[in-house]
Amino acid sequence: MEGTVKWYNFKKGYGFVTGDDEQEYFVHYTALPKGTFLKDNDKVSFEAAETDKGKQAQNVQLVQKASDRDDLPPEEGQEAQPEAEAPQEEAQPEAPAEEAPKDSEEF
Repeated sequence: MEGTVKWYNFKKGYGFVTGDDEQEYFVHYTALPKGTFLKDNDKVSFEAAETDKGKQAQNVQLVQKASDRDDLPPEEGQEAQPEAEAPQEEAQPEAPAEEAPKDSEEF
């Protein structure tokens, strides 16, 4: 079966694929070949499986990257760029918190 990645969180290692049958399938990083990374709107092929936890995509293969698709508006195929900056912004507020205990030790 083929489908489209609805969303995939690289850090958590899972996401969902909407199959050609309009059903949603859970996809775990262990269902991907080593070195394959999914992003939102990527086209994939997979084997649909019904498990005790629900519908899952297994043996997932990347067919077409979202950035290479002609049928998407440009902004949808390029959503991953702003996310790359997010971890840097989160790390910056931690620095002042580490300095606070040093100030309190001086008193």
